[in-house]
Amino acid sequence: MPKVRRSRKAPPEGWELIEPTLEELEQKMREAETEPHEGKRKQESLWPIFKIHHQKSRYIYDLFYRRKAISRELYQYCLDEKIADANLIAKWKKIGYENLCCLRCIQTRDTNFATNCICRVPKSKLEEGRIVECVHCGCRGCSG
Repeated sequence: MPKVRRSRKAPPEGWELIEPTLEELEQKMREAETEPHEGKRKQESLWPIFKIHHQKSRYIYDLFYRRKAISRELYQYCLDEKIADANLIAKWKKIGYENLCCLRCIQTRDTNFATNCICRVPKSKLEEGRIVECVHCGCRGCSG
Protein backbone atom coordinates (compact mmCIF):
# COMPACT_ATOMS: atom_id res chain seq x y z
CA MET A 1 0.00 0.00 0.00
CA PRO A 2 1.53 3.36 -1.02
CA LYS A 3 2.22 5.94 1.62
CA VAL A 4 0.65 9.39 1.71
CA ARG A 5 3.88 11.35 1.42
CA ARG A 6 5.31 11.76 -2.03
CA SER A 7 8.72 13.41 -1.80
CA ARG A 8 12.08 12.23 -0.60
CA LYS A 9 12.18 14.96 2.04
CA ALA A 10 11.72 13.55 5.52
CA PRO A 11 8.53 14.72 7.23
CA PRO A 12 8.82 16.92 10.33
CA GLU A 13 8.16 15.81 13.88
CA GLY A 14 4.56 14.97 14.63
CA TRP A 15 3.97 13.25 11.28
CA GLU A 16 3.48 9.94 13.09
CA LEU A 17 0.45 11.40 14.87
CA ILE A 18 -1.44 12.40 11.73
CA GLU A 19 -0.20 9.73 9.31
CA PRO A 20 -2.77 7.01 10.23
CA THR A 21 -5.70 9.36 9.66
CA LEU A 22 -4.25 10.63 6.38
CA GLU A 23 -3.62 7.07 5.18
CA GLU A 24 -7.21 6.13 6.05
CA LEU A 25 -8.50 9.13 4.06
CA GLU A 26 -6.16 8.24 1.19
CA GLN A 27 -7.58 4.71 1.17
CA LYS A 28 -11.12 6.14 1.05
CA MET A 29 -10.02 8.36 -1.85
CA ARG A 30 -8.74 5.35 -3.80
CA GLU A 31 -12.02 3.52 -3.19
CA ALA A 32 -14.00 6.56 -4.34
CA GLU A 33 -11.90 6.82 -7.51
CA THR A 34 -12.47 3.17 -8.43
CA GLU A 35 -16.16 3.12 -7.47
CA PRO A 36 -18.44 2.29 -10.43
CA HIS A 37 -20.29 5.27 -11.85
CA GLU A 38 -23.04 3.59 -13.85
CA GLY A 39 -26.41 5.26 -13.37
CA LYS A 40 -24.89 8.48 -12.04
CA ARG A 41 -24.52 11.83 -13.73
CA LYS A 42 -20.99 12.82 -14.71
CA GLN A 43 -20.74 15.30 -11.82
CA GLU A 44 -22.30 12.93 -9.28
CA SER A 45 -19.47 10.44 -9.68
CA LEU A 46 -17.00 13.13 -8.52
CA TRP A 47 -18.90 14.10 -5.36
CA PRO A 48 -17.25 11.51 -3.05
CA ILE A 49 -13.82 12.68 -4.23
CA PHE A 50 -14.67 16.31 -3.40
CA LYS A 51 -15.98 15.22 0.00
CA ILE A 52 -12.81 13.31 0.92
CA HIS A 53 -10.60 16.13 -0.36
CA HIS A 54 -12.55 18.51 1.90
CA GLN A 55 -12.15 16.15 4.87
CA LYS A 56 -8.36 15.95 4.46
CA SER A 57 -7.99 19.72 4.19
CA ARG A 58 -10.36 20.33 7.12
CA TYR A 59 -8.46 17.81 9.26
CA ILE A 60 -5.15 19.63 8.71
CA TYR A 61 -6.83 23.04 9.19
CA ASP A 62 -8.44 22.00 12.48
CA LEU A 63 -5.21 20.52 13.82
CA PHE A 64 -3.24 23.67 13.11
CA TYR A 65 -5.67 26.57 13.62
CA ARG A 66 -8.28 25.26 16.07
CA ARG A 67 -6.54 22.68 18.26
CA LYS A 68 -2.98 23.88 17.70
CA ALA A 69 -1.85 20.25 17.80
CA ILE A 70 0.69 20.35 14.96
CA SER A 71 3.68 22.58 14.32
CA ARG A 72 3.97 25.17 11.57
CA GLU A 73 6.65 23.02 9.90
CA LEU A 74 4.30 20.03 9.72
CA TYR A 75 1.44 22.22 8.50
CA GLN A 76 3.65 23.73 5.79
CA TYR A 77 4.89 20.26 4.85
CA CYS A 78 1.27 19.12 4.32
CA LEU A 79 0.59 22.13 2.12
CA ASP A 80 3.81 21.72 0.13
CA GLU A 81 3.12 18.03 -0.46
CA LYS A 82 -0.45 18.86 -1.56
CA ILE A 83 -1.96 16.75 1.22
CA ALA A 84 -4.20 19.69 2.10
CA ASP A 85 -5.54 22.36 -0.27
CA ALA A 86 -3.85 25.67 0.56
CA ASN A 87 -6.36 27.76 -1.42
CA LEU A 88 -9.35 26.20 0.33
CA ILE A 89 -7.75 26.71 3.74
CA ALA A 90 -7.02 30.34 2.85
CA LYS A 91 -10.74 30.84 2.17
CA TRP A 92 -11.72 29.16 5.46
CA LYS A 93 -9.73 31.81 7.32
CA LYS A 94 -11.89 34.60 5.82
CA ILE A 95 -15.15 35.73 7.38
CA GLY A 96 -18.17 34.19 5.69
CA TYR A 97 -16.26 31.30 4.17
CA GLU A 98 -15.64 29.23 7.31
CA ASN A 99 -17.77 26.32 6.06
CA LEU A 100 -16.97 26.51 2.34
CA CYS A 101 -17.24 23.07 0.74
CA CYS A 102 -15.12 23.61 -2.37
CA LEU A 103 -13.64 26.43 -4.41
CA ARG A 104 -15.86 25.72 -7.42
CA CYS A 105 -18.90 26.91 -5.45
CA ILE A 106 -17.57 30.48 -5.29
CA GLN A 107 -16.23 30.67 -8.85
CA THR A 108 -18.67 32.75 -10.83
CA ARG A 109 -17.40 31.52 -14.20
CA ASP A 110 -18.93 28.06 -13.59
CA THR A 111 -22.53 29.29 -13.33
CA ASN A 112 -25.02 30.50 -15.92
CA PHE A 113 -25.58 34.00 -14.55
CA ALA A 114 -22.13 34.67 -13.05
CA THR A 115 -23.29 34.10 -9.47
CA ASN A 116 -22.23 31.80 -6.65
CA CYS A 117 -23.52 28.25 -6.32
CA ILE A 118 -26.93 27.55 -4.76
CA CYS A 119 -25.29 25.92 -1.73
CA ARG A 120 -23.85 29.34 -0.78
CA VAL A 121 -27.34 30.80 -0.27
CA PRO A 122 -28.32 30.82 3.44
CA LYS A 123 -31.09 28.37 4.31
CA SER A 124 -33.16 31.20 5.79
CA LYS A 125 -33.31 32.86 2.33
CA LEU A 126 -34.57 29.70 0.59
CA GLU A 127 -38.11 28.39 0.35
CA GLU A 128 -39.34 26.18 3.19
CA GLY A 129 -38.81 22.49 2.53
CA ARG A 130 -36.65 23.02 -0.55
CA ILE A 131 -33.79 20.56 -0.77
CA VAL A 132 -30.67 22.22 -2.11
CA GLU A 133 -27.90 20.17 -3.64
CA CYS A 134 -24.82 21.65 -5.25
CA VAL A 135 -24.19 20.56 -8.83
CA HIS A 136 -20.41 20.74 -8.42
CA CYS A 137 -19.74 18.79 -5.22
CA GLY A 138 -23.07 17.58 -3.81
CA CYS A 139 -23.02 19.98 -0.86
CA ARG A 140 -26.38 20.68 0.78
CA GLY A 141 -25.57 24.12 2.07
CA CYS A 142 -22.25 25.51 3.23
CA SER A 143 -23.16 29.14 3.81
CA GLY A 144 -23.71 28.66 7.51
